[in-house]
Amino acid sequence: MEEIVEGVNSINLSSDSFKKNRIQVSNTKKPLFFYVNLAKRYMQQHDEVELSALGMAIATVVTVAEILKNNGLALEKKIATSTVDIKDDSRGRPVQKAKL
Repeated sequence: MEEIVEGVNSINLSSDSFKKNRIQVSNTKKPLFFYVNLAKRYMQQHDEVELSALGMAIATVVTVAEILKNNGLALEKKIATSTVDIKDDSRGRPVQKAKL
């Protein structure tokens, strides 16, 4: 758990990013509580955080949001869903993925 907190604290939150309070969640790159701790840090700096995920990572983003809500750290403001076209080289055509 300490290495997760250290990883979150070492992230550079520069002001040149497009959306300063958006976290793009992956279900394979980082542990679940990395995103929970990162969301807490973003909320301290920006008062709100936007969680975003594609495909199978949607389950991870929902879990992160529920942990934050159940601990009284966040409220749901808005939920938006859509689909995006992802190029799939093996099939030779675009594949639609869910986006939350």
